[in-house]
Amino acid sequence: MEAVVVLLAIVPAKQLGHASGATAGAVCGAIAVVALLLCGVVGRGRAGLYAGSVFQALVIAAGVVLPAMYILGVIFAALWFTGIWLGRKWEHAAPAR
Repeated sequence: MEAVVVLLAIVPAKQLGHASGATAGAVCGAIAVVALLLCGVVGRGRAGLYAGSVFQALVIAAGVVLPAMYILGVIFAALWFTGIWLGRKWEHAAPAR
């Protein structure tokens, strides 16, 4: 989902004058590709969770080049860490059943 939303941010970023079309396309395209590649890694242990967490930090850092990424990065980082928290909560509750 993050990849789709980031790709949809290209046009508004260009129209609002945050960056040129080429810069917005390159930044958003790279973020989308990495997000899709990380989909295959996330379910394979702690390394995937760490990689996803670093990725979320890099998306926020991309706000230096494209200010819209600050907002999108914070939103998706909040979703990411909420998902990790809920997953751990669910895993700890499962043995009790």
